Amino acid sequence: MAASVIGSGARMSFSTLIGLFASFALCAAAIVASANDVTLFVSGPSLILVIGGTMGCAFASYQAHSVLLALAELGRIVLAQRNMRRQLPIEVGRVVRWAYLVRGKGLKALEHEIKKQKTPDPFLVYGIDLVLAAYAADQVREMLVNAAQSRFERNTVPASVLRSMAATAPAFGMIGTLVGMVIMLNNLVEDPSQLGSGLAVALMTTLHGLLRARLVFLPAASRLQQTEEIERFRSYVVAEGLALLADQQNPRIMQDRLNSFLDPALHFQIDEAHNNHAPPGRSLPSHDRAPKGKAPARAKAPKAMEPA
Repeated sequence: MAASVIGSGARMSFSTLIGLFASFALCAAAIVASANDVTLFVSGPSLILVIGGTMGCAFASYQAHSVLLALAELGRIVLAQRNMRRQLPIEVGRVVRWAYLVRGKGLKALEHEIKKQKTPDPFLVYGIDLVLAAYAADQVREMLVNAAQSRFERNTVPASVLRSMAATAPAFGMIGTLVGMVIMLNNLVEDPSQLGSGLAVALMTTLHGLLRARLVFLPAASRLQQTEEIERFRSYVVAEGLALLADQQNPRIMQDRLNSFLDPALHFQIDEAHNNHAPPGRSLPSHDRAPKGKAPARAKAPKAMEPA
């Protein structure tokens, strides 16, 4: 799930908190500034109808497991996510280092390398297994792309559930308004003076439905969708790197090919990583360094855009 791209420290996302707080605060300020009695906007029956109806419709439309995952995403919306923009060059550097490792020690060295990781990425482990199984590069690329796309489709089901709930909540708000108007019109003969206040109460259900749709369900769905799109893009980069590794391409060709996926400002450079004394995973073996004063030969690679 989206937790795969959430930091292990479970830090809070201040931008999300500020956005949610500002949205609710502006709505509350508008109510306080224009209403003499703010308690009119607190309606238990309206909340029960909107929330209960939305939940019931979700469970009727989707499998319970998917709905529960969607509800869990509501709690994770305020958690900070791993900065994938900074992570992508690290992924490129790791694959390039593996290319040098394979050149020096063979494919079996990859198996020991993946075991060193404390929390191995299942997608990466699967890709390494394909490389060790001696599949052709095109086969490795095809299977990893299929795995990335399948994971994306599975993990975005909760986003579809949340979008459905966002569409359902205002509908149940309107149902509550119609119910309230029926009751109000039924009592109109006895006390016509209560028409205005009765109509205000009837409209409260629509307000509750719209607020939950626009400020809760849709933001959570959009955040989950974006998270999984970024993770899928990262998987495509890794898949291409492992396919080139299976083909035992030159590490510099791999570097330039993988850099074509990234923003030019984020390109990984082998020589710079060595000169800056980068940590293990980004260093350059001495026998493959470019001669001093000469730029390394760079292979041409098609340009690809990184998602926003």
